[in-house]
Amino acid sequence: MRYFLAIFVLVVAVTIGVLGFRGTHFRKPPLYIFPDMEFQQKLRPQKPNSFFTNGISSQLPVPGTISRGTPLQTVKGEVYPFEDSPVNTGRIPGTTNFVEINPLPITEELMKRGQQRFTINCSPCHGATAEGNGITKKIGAMAVVANLHDKRIVEMADGELFFVISNGRNLMGSYGANVTVQDRWAIIAYLRALQLARLGTLDDLPQELRASLKK
Repeated sequence: MRYFLAIFVLVVAVTIGVLGFRGTHFRKPPLYIFPDMEFQQKLRPQKPNSFFTNGISSQLPVPGTISRGTPLQTVKGEVYPFEDSPVNTGRIPGTTNFVEINPLPITEELMKRGQQRFTINCSPCHGATAEGNGITKKIGAMAVVANLHDKRIVEMADGELFFVISNGRNLMGSYGANVTVQDRWAIIAYLRALQLARLGTLDDLPQELRASLKK
């Protein structure tokens, strides 16, 4: 044991002597164990480069190039995944404010998709009716699950719900990697239908349907 400690101290002393402490400033360049991690062979945007005939690193796409990604059809037109748009972020561009209304057209197809994705991704915790009584709570896997009919959540902007689904909040994890952008908005549309079905009043119905409901 005595020899082990002596060797260990010697190795530490040699390492510090050669590499120094983290954050220490030297006049000579530091010793890089893996220099390729620090100095990479790559082109930097907008920098001169003699490889191309025009001497520019950033080149325009080859004529006829087809862009990657499929645009989403919003109420204001097509939006690609790389754009800084409310449909991708849930926020008003250039601000930290959330958009109030779902940017996707609310169609029967979107509602059916939202119901399917809600059942798969949300109902295990929040329950089929979003009351926070899913299977994870019943078996004790999660002691606290939000009731999505709470006033606090009902009054959230659609963009904030999108942000929470995408990035998580408190005990809820992020679903951004598991649920596509379009499906997140579909889930929100279906959740709003669940909330309206529970918290809505007769005044929320069109006039022609009120009589049939009373019957």
